Amino acid sequence: MTATAAARQTSSQQTNGEGTSVVSRPEEDLTVDQVDVLSLLERGRTLCTPVLKEAVARLAPPMDRVSAYHFGWTDAEGRPTEGDGGKAVRPALALLSARAAGAPAETGIPGGVAVELVHNFSLLHDDLMDGDEQRRHRATVWTVFGPAQAILVGDAMFALATEVLLEAADLGLAGAVDAGRAVQRLTLATRKLIDGQAQDLSFEQRDRVTVEECLEMEGNKTGALLAASASVGAVLAGIDNASADALERYGYHLGLAFQAVDDLLGIWGATEVTGKPNFGDLRQRKKSLPVAAALAADGPASRRLAELLADPEGRGHEDEEQLAVRAALIEEAGGRAWTADEARRQHKTALAALDEVPMPAGVREEFAALAEFVVVRER
Repeated sequence: MTATAAARQTSSQQTNGEGTSVVSRPEEDLTVDQVDVLSLLERGRTLCTPVLKEAVARLAPPMDRVSAYHFGWTDAEGRPTEGDGGKAVRPALALLSARAAGAPAETGIPGGVAVELVHNFSLLHDDLMDGDEQRRHRATVWTVFGPAQAILVGDAMFALATEVLLEAADLGLAGAVDAGRAVQRLTLATRKLIDGQAQDLSFEQRDRVTVEECLEMEGNKTGALLAASASVGAVLAGIDNASADALERYGYHLGLAFQAVDDLLGIWGATEVTGKPNFGDLRQRKKSLPVAAALAADGPASRRLAELLADPEGRGHEDEEQLAVRAALIEEAGGRAWTADEARRQHKTALAALDEVPMPAGVREEFAALAEFVVVRER
């Protein structure tokens, strides 16, 4: 199904839990014409997964087996499975960015593998720190293999990411200077990602955070790595820094749109789609965008929500009914609608950055299709 066709299946209004889309856009805003997003994502998987598996196989046992389980390639005993390896948006962006620089998609493979390793390093550590027991419809690594393995495997993936990028020069896929530029951008993105996770954890100890603080945190935690994903293939292909910066701005704002939609799913997403419990972010008392926006509103629902979040009794032990009340208050205070609008605003800003980069015919449309896929997502 094309991105345009998928979007046209959604209504022009945000759903109330009965529809199929968390965020939708009016049909007249659509800018993508018959681009097959699923093919773009599949290309990222097809080209990057074999190289990713080879990199992971270098890890010492049992880290290689734990990694394979995390990626969904095997079960806990090491038997091959058809697990869900995620949407593969980041590898798809890395390959597409190489094409934006006029190079073959294959030039971006080391970049696609590297960003996927960094992304999964962060997931392993985040799951442990957040106490998440489910990811992609299966038990998380720390619950199966223990916290120590989750930490070690995450650290190993981070180291592998740099190794893979630097090897691109040895393999003749990039010049040594360009491989170094790619490493510099990815390590900066990783530091920002870690900053974002630290901010996110600190927010859980507070009764209130501002919308601005929340956007800064999500820009670090999600936007920075998508920014690197959208530029790393082009950097490996030797693109100039100004164009690489513009591609990063596209990825950064796409990351904010992506996270805004994830924040909606974290409260109102269906468990069978998200692979996490209902009201997952509310259970963890996360100050996500819908919560921050609701608390910033001036009205009865906002004030009642603030009272509930500040109440120390029962903190962390709310039942389904209590969580449903909080979700309803967030929606009544306007937090849900504001976050959906913010996803659309960030989406438009991301597309505007693409206008600063000269690229071969058709490539911009594919970038736009991936952006639309991120914002118009099914429950």
